[in-house]
Amino acid sequence: MYNFSRKVNSEHSEDIKALMQHSTGKNLISFAGGMPNNDLFPVAEIDEIYTNLPREIKKIGFQYGPTSGYPPLRINLKKYLKKKGLPVRNNRILITTGSLQAISIITQEFVNEGDIILTENPSFVGALSVFETYRANVIGIPIDENGIIIEELKNTINRFSRKPKFLYLTPNFHNPAGIIYSLERKRQILEVLDGTGIILLEDDAYSDLYFLEKDKALTKPIKTITDYDVEIIYTGSFSKILGPGFRLGWMFASPTIFEKGENIKQALDACTSNFNQILANEFLAQNKLDDYLIFLRKEYLERKNLLQTALLKYMPKVVTWNEPKGGFYFWLKLPEILNSTEIFKKCIAKEVVFVTGRTFDPASKKDNRIRLAFSNMPKNQINKGVKIIAEVIVYFLEEHNSKTPNLKHINT
Repeated sequence: MYNFSRKVNSEHSEDIKALMQHSTGKNLISFAGGMPNNDLFPVAEIDEIYTNLPREIKKIGFQYGPTSGYPPLRINLKKYLKKKGLPVRNNRILITTGSLQAISIITQEFVNEGDIILTENPSFVGALSVFETYRANVIGIPIDENGIIIEELKNTINRFSRKPKFLYLTPNFHNPAGIIYSLERKRQILEVLDGTGIILLEDDAYSDLYFLEKDKALTKPIKTITDYDVEIIYTGSFSKILGPGFRLGWMFASPTIFEKGENIKQALDACTSNFNQILANEFLAQNKLDDYLIFLRKEYLERKNLLQTALLKYMPKVVTWNEPKGGFYFWLKLPEILNSTEIFKKCIAKEVVFVTGRTFDPASKKDNRIRLAFSNMPKNQINKGVKIIAEVIVYFLEEHNSKTPNLKHINT
């Protein structure tokens, strides 16, 4: 028997292991993976970039680099963030090994065992696993179609005698809920946090993946709103806009927070891969990202429309959802009498998988939701997969109706 530390006991980490397994299983119709489809990657462009790199730059790619990141990438990433309206003059960029490392660094920087972290409910399972690892007291606050519910946020903050360390949000094309925060809701959050000393951790991996140009304005980062006394740490990633295999993310924060974060990263892995940073930098510097994003938006819009059409065609009326304006996800709401884990078990026997609602609940309890990711789906499998899931849902509805006669009014 090994005497493991308490940090290894994360229920959400186990969920992630299962999620990755189901995302890539052979012969499965998988709505599980919140990842790009392999056929969408800019392989030819990256091949061209590497082939044409000067030999001296290629050599640098094989070497250790600065803990803060490959300097040319930090310069070009600064330009990229400036286009989003972010305050680049008084903040610094730390390149991380994926944005999840940035979240981990920030948590290690501020959180001691038992400290309070506020999140949305549902929330990104990767962040939940980090918070659990550091033994935080994670409190989930419900959301609606416009974002975290303000009154619930106020009441939760007032309920504790201790100040929460930070509020973690994914406001743009939320994972798993697929929503985008309204601009009004983003400002209301800052009004609540103004002067409290509670840090806002804004995780923004999806804002470039809006489907329609008219919705681009909604993706404005909260950190661009600077007329409140709120410390905002902003994280981002190349995983959804270039490729998760690059394992490149960033933390964008005030100098003091940056410096402490840099110290933590030095102890974690010394530096992020120079090789990958050089390729990503050239992709930015050669202005290839804009054209690639246009291509991705078109592809993801087509997949979203196919999934929306299939849901409308097959799902019983008691299943509801919000049609996303960008990102990767649909978030289905089932009647309270149904359990998505039970539905999952029957679906996987029919070779269709998704992610259950309990996975994204900070308390790992609420389970009447289903996350469907369309980003990694072959287009010709979407209709078939939705039809199977709908049939299983109807099966469980009918089973409940037969056992509980007063529920027979449920419309399937």
